[in-house]
Amino acid sequence: QEGLRMLADKKVWTVELSALRQDELVPLVENLGELDLDRFKYISFHAPSSMERSFEPIALRLLDQVASRGWPIVVHPNAMWTLPNWSHLGDSLCIENMDKRKPMGQTARDLAYIFDMLPNASLCFDIGHARQVDPTMSEASAILRLFCDRIRQLHMSEVNTQSKHDCLSLESILAFQKVAHLVPAETPVILESKVEESDIEEEIKSALTALSTEGLLALAGD
Repeated sequence: QEGLRMLADKKVWTVELSALRQDELVPLVENLGELDLDRFKYISFHAPSSMERSFEPIALRLLDQVASRGWPIVVHPNAMWTLPNWSHLGDSLCIENMDKRKPMGQTARDLAYIFDMLPNASLCFDIGHARQVDPTMSEASAILRLFCDRIRQLHMSEVNTQSKHDCLSLESILAFQKVAHLVPAETPVILESKVEESDIEEEIKSALTALSTEGLLALAGD
């Protein structure tokens, strides 16, 4: 509710509800009906970024309730202990490419294996993760070219060497612009940058610049 309050006066039409820790999933799902989400045109739900094997069946039952709302459910590959058990979520399942800490899910090859197992799943493309894994943006380009038709939403932030989310830097903006033309138009963008409330609007502007080829000329001083 506090996060939604911070967005109340911003020109923001997309939102992701996150239960990034296992113990946050039950209270968030149980209280979804209490959240005022009417103003948002796009809503997604982030499942726990990791979970114990014994919790997987519980998580799937809870996520069934989220899927019934028609929201994409973002899942980290390493959080899925048994891939076939997730297939019933169908096109509600949205697989995210991973940062360099994770055991899998960073490359186009990794994602191809997952989509072979879960053919109806879509992709949450985390452009910051892709840059951290390969700063040249070659892997990002490969993922975008191979799975363009699967992209459901974009995660954007600066991802530092400790795999933490920071605000966008000039370097990250320039890197993202290299592949921005490969991102389908109208793709919902979820900013994961860690910023103060007073800096939200400025971070949104930076994100728009990162997705704009015209922004590249502006940053270059042309």
